[in-house]
Amino acid sequence: MSVKNFDTVIIGGGIGGLMAAYRLNLNDPSMKIAVTERGNTLEKRSCPAGKNKTCVHCKICSITSGFAGAGAFSDGKFNLGTAYGGTLGEELGDDTANHYIDEVDDILTEYCTSGEPQVYKSNDELKLKCLQNNLRLLDMNVKHLGTDNNYLTMQNLIDNIEQKGIELYPFYDCVSVEKSGNGYILNFANGERFFTKNIIIATGRSGANFVADFCRSFDIPMRSNHIDIGVRVEMKDIIWREFSDRIYEPKILYKTKTFEDRCRMFCFNKGGLVSAENNHGIITANGHSFAQAEKKTDNCNFAILSSIRFTEPFNQPTEYAESISRLANMIGKGSVIVQRFGDLVRGRRTNDHRLSQNTVIPTLKATAGDISLVLPHRILTNIIETIYALDKVAPGTANDDTLLYGCESKYYSIRPIFKNKKFELVDNVYIIGDGSGICRGLSQSGAMGIYVADCISGKIDGQ
Repeated sequence: MSVKNFDTVIIGGGIGGLMAAYRLNLNDPSMKIAVTERGNTLEKRSCPAGKNKTCVHCKICSITSGFAGAGAFSDGKFNLGTAYGGTLGEELGDDTANHYIDEVDDILTEYCTSGEPQVYKSNDELKLKCLQNNLRLLDMNVKHLGTDNNYLTMQNLIDNIEQKGIELYPFYDCVSVEKSGNGYILNFANGERFFTKNIIIATGRSGANFVADFCRSFDIPMRSNHIDIGVRVEMKDIIWREFSDRIYEPKILYKTKTFEDRCRMFCFNKGGLVSAENNHGIITANGHSFAQAEKKTDNCNFAILSSIRFTEPFNQPTEYAESISRLANMIGKGSVIVQRFGDLVRGRRTNDHRLSQNTVIPTLKATAGDISLVLPHRILTNIIETIYALDKVAPGTANDDTLLYGCESKYYSIRPIFKNKKFELVDNVYIIGDGSGICRGLSQSGAMGIYVADCISGKIDGQ
């Protein structure tokens, strides 16, 4: 089989990979660039769950995989700073990181043709309210596109990239990389092979296993990052409207009293819905919201996650988190579990009858059950404490009818040791986005893509 030749191959078509391709072409239009993606093109990505709101276990999840990445169907929140969403500011310095975040914002503004995004400013009054209740509000300016506008913006960006001659390859799942002369051979699951001088790994969080395999193959040292395990919480939207009307997305930290662990509330979706994601056969909960008023629901949802940082000798944090999610799927008969908060604190499982009488109507068809059979005691205790703490600043959060969907997990377990500030793993192989262990959001992932593109183009020394 013949081998296709490129100057740069980007593995992964999420926002980081797309921004890298866009900038490489801008810096050098003659560069031959390919973007490969294990999922489908954006316009053909469609979740078949449909009106039944039930995950049907696709082999490749259209919510998490495909061009525009897992962020394609997010609610399009772009954090305009470095206070949260990753540690890019620590790696590059806040000034450099914010410069590239601003460039991402400029590009998105250029390709956002479906309506003016709303920008939410920081709010000292809400910060004080949280501090007075032993909570810390992580607050900065946020631009909100909404799931629908974000989708169209990404499609416009992809169309522009393709028009410039950058080659896009859907359903090209890279399974291995090997050194070959002055470049590398990429082997794909479909049998195709590419040769390239430069590689940008932009596989996202779901590509953690690929990153680990690559690092082992090239003797790149790794260190474990932490993982977050918890639930997706759903309640009436009006309960959090004091916050969401003023800052849109409250991100709140809480130090639990029993174990002194850190819990965080994040990924808030105003008027949104809860969704299911298929991550390599493991079904987990997530959430979305829309910009259009007619698509909004009466509910809001957000994640409450308990952070765990393992120490030696244990070195399999991702596998640990996946095992908990698999247990939830087992008990939920292949789906996530949903439980009323009132049932949880009373030590009883939620059944279909009690769920049908609930004032909060579920926006995801999940299996009524008992998450205490899934989550370890320490994590469950942290989540219950956090809900009661949040109830002090948003009364009604700890209502009996509040719904908890389990599980929601975030893996940050692979953190390669970079050669330099270019995020280079070995000669001419770079890593960006969530898969690098640095980014946890769209803005910083996109910024990292542009930055690495400038490094490859020689515009930045990066030593």
